[in-house]
Amino acid sequence: MNRTILSLIAGATALAAVTGFAALSQPDAPAPDTAAEAAAQLPVERTSLLCPAPSTSDLAETSYTSFTPVTKGTESGGKAELRAAAQKSADGTDKGKGEDDGKSGQDKPAEPVLTPRQPGKPVTGDSSGGDAPALVGTADGGFAPGWTVQETTEVAAGTGRGLQGVNCTAPDTDFWFPGASADADRTDYVHLTNPDDSAAVVDIELYGKDGALKSAVGEGITVQPHSSEPVLLSTLVDERQTDLTVHVNVRSGRVGAAVQALDDKLGGDWLAASTDPSGSLVLPGIPKDATSVRLVVFTPGDADADLKVRLASPSGLITPAGHETVHVKAGMTSATDLGEVTRGEAGSLVLSPTDRSVPVVAALRVVRGKGDKQETAFIPATRPVGTRATSADNSGKGSTLSLTAPGAAATVKVTASAGSEGGTPVSKTYTIKGGTTQDIEPPTPGGLKGTYALTVEPVSGGPVYGARTLAVTEGGVPAFTVQTLPDDRGTVAVPEADEDLSVLQK
Repeated sequence: MNRTILSLIAGATALAAVTGFAALSQPDAPAPDTAAEAAAQLPVERTSLLCPAPSTSDLAETSYTSFTPVTKGTESGGKAELRAAAQKSADGTDKGKGEDDGKSGQDKPAEPVLTPRQPGKPVTGDSSGGDAPALVGTADGGFAPGWTVQETTEVAAGTGRGLQGVNCTAPDTDFWFPGASADADRTDYVHLTNPDDSAAVVDIELYGKDGALKSAVGEGITVQPHSSEPVLLSTLVDERQTDLTVHVNVRSGRVGAAVQALDDKLGGDWLAASTDPSGSLVLPGIPKDATSVRLVVFTPGDADADLKVRLASPSGLITPAGHETVHVKAGMTSATDLGEVTRGEAGSLVLSPTDRSVPVVAALRVVRGKGDKQETAFIPATRPVGTRATSADNSGKGSTLSLTAPGAAATVKVTASAGSEGGTPVSKTYTIKGGTTQDIEPPTPGGLKGTYALTVEPVSGGPVYGARTLAVTEGGVPAFTVQTLPDDRGTVAVPEADEDLSVLQK
């Protein structure tokens, strides 16, 4: 009996490190002389990432970059790999599964699309055309802490032409996407990817300017095991609406979710999920040459929200003229055109309550260029960098790192990894003044060959928020994509566990 109890205690501690989540609860009546032990921060031992199918365009060129930063305290060994998820082809059969081996009567697992070789060095892969599948990835051991995969696609022409980028995401059960659209010029898909052995059941709820949109089509969507399902938003609504908030609620199982937003005239990009609803939000990394910025906000509660709008510029916090506040009605999506709000300088949007704090979600649609040479990207509200954030798929040119300290000043260390084909890591320290945004041309590895990754680690001061912009110019179009840099969740708090033999006497 003693061994069973002790095994359960040890198992619970190990499980917290494996999943990357640990819940701490305080006893109802702690002993007066009992001192709470501080939870240890330990590297996670297993990580899952899901990459949506990149494009249906025959002109698409997609690159994948995988990177795991070196993390202290991580045991050697382990592996990471990305495999194709099953998808439905035109004839209704599954694609992405292995072929039957003729002996066991079961499918062979698909060969890995990408297999990293070692932590601290990126590995890349690519695909062409519109048949590339969604990917399901797992990493364990030394490859798990902070594992990051970037999917970047160039589309030369057609709807959504330009540069589309997305960080492959961990599976979850709840996602908010303000900034989606069912406008006549937009083709938006919600991509749902299920990494598990059992089916997931998902509800897609839509909220427009007048509140919830009724649609039975979005209820009870089944996503089969190890498969991906794209859902066209316009099939879920009876009328076209320019600004929508999408809520992906998973009834059973878990999925990865992302919105692919494609415009006939303004290019397109991936819209990542906003951070959890909060009274105050930061949307970092608006390009300094943005020609149009549109703020989309939604409050899921039953109370209206009044928000103060400020721009964290290189010189400090500024209130945009004519857009000092935003009023958001409960359960309704609010959109505000901020125009050329950055006016040639780096900037990040900071939202805070004017009085009572009401949780909201938010995202920005950002446009660069003019006339028929415009391109779009999205910036969702995001979590702070925290302990460390990681950005993969950087090159010697075209990468901009944007860091924001909305409150107190902060000092951060930025490290450029070795290159995927050669080069040595380089680190540099930056100080971000309180209330400001600073665009940084990130350090590059010595003797760089290939692409490299960036890690951002706060050293001192207040919270820091970050985003990375990739930019290329093709045919006069200033193509770009922006990915925010929340904490990479490479470590998890694991509570101290002691033997308590008194439980055997109860």
